[in-house]
Amino acid sequence: LALPGTETNAYRLICGEGDQLPGLIVDVYGSVAVFQAHAPGMLRSAQAIAEAIVETVPEVTAVIDRSKDTESAGWLVGSGEGEGVILEHGHSFRVNWQRGQKTGFFLDQRENRALLARYAPGRKVLNAFCFTGGFSVYAAKAGAAHVLSVDSSADALALAQANLTLNDIPEERASCHKADCMKYLRALPDEPDLIILDPPAFAKSKRARHAAVQAYKRLNEAALRQLPDGGILFTFSCTQVVSRQLFEDTIAAAAFSVGRHVRVLERMAQPADHPVSVSHPEGSYLKGLVLIVTK
Repeated sequence: LALPGTETNAYRLICGEGDQLPGLIVDVYGSVAVFQAHAPGMLRSAQAIAEAIVETVPEVTAVIDRSKDTESAGWLVGSGEGEGVILEHGHSFRVNWQRGQKTGFFLDQRENRALLARYAPGRKVLNAFCFTGGFSVYAAKAGAAHVLSVDSSADALALAQANLTLNDIPEERASCHKADCMKYLRALPDEPDLIILDPPAFAKSKRARHAAVQAYKRLNEAALRQLPDGGILFTFSCTQVVSRQLFEDTIAAAAFSVGRHVRVLERMAQPADHPVSVSHPEGSYLKGLVLIVTK
């Protein structure tokens, strides 16, 4: 997979069932590996696994345990700061592997962020649910006319702005705004011609699947209404209980509801360092579409 490389030093080393190690996630950020156990057996073996990682992965010198809450995160091997700067396709990102969501950064969107760079040049980009601003950095560095990052979390926006600054992106080309993304989409003050929708999971169980599907439909309806002819929509679902077919059917229903014609340009998924076992199809949780929108 050519990971790590000269331009990318953050990747998933162990991906649970996809790597035949159910209940175990290990992400590498430069010289730090973040261990996350979701099964008692893996948790009991944490020290032995951490030592094996340091012995077999040359660049890793320390392993931190993020299996429980952030307050109890502790070093299994070595020690260091709770945050640092990583490289991804030559872009720099500040990651807090001690207190950040999941293991600190959403590595599963790495190749989709790179794909965005092909569509962003010259466009006015709205990154909804921006979190750490990953998509925003890629769009701005690729030559977007302007990038607006929107999130309801002040902490997320502060980190997004820090990442924009870290990559030498001037404020006149990229800005951040605190708002409820759904409400903001329904009353945009300016018309973007590329929108990114990467919301958090809307359901954790099958019982909540119907509500999740309705939420995806409303969200995508709002975005489709705002895009001009020839506008581009990057839309995602990370909800495991919503299949790819159900997600695509929901997007089709949203387009029909608002009277827009959409064509699929690309289908997106998680990258190769997040493999999926054929005996555990639920591991294919990330679904995405690149759509071009017309009337």
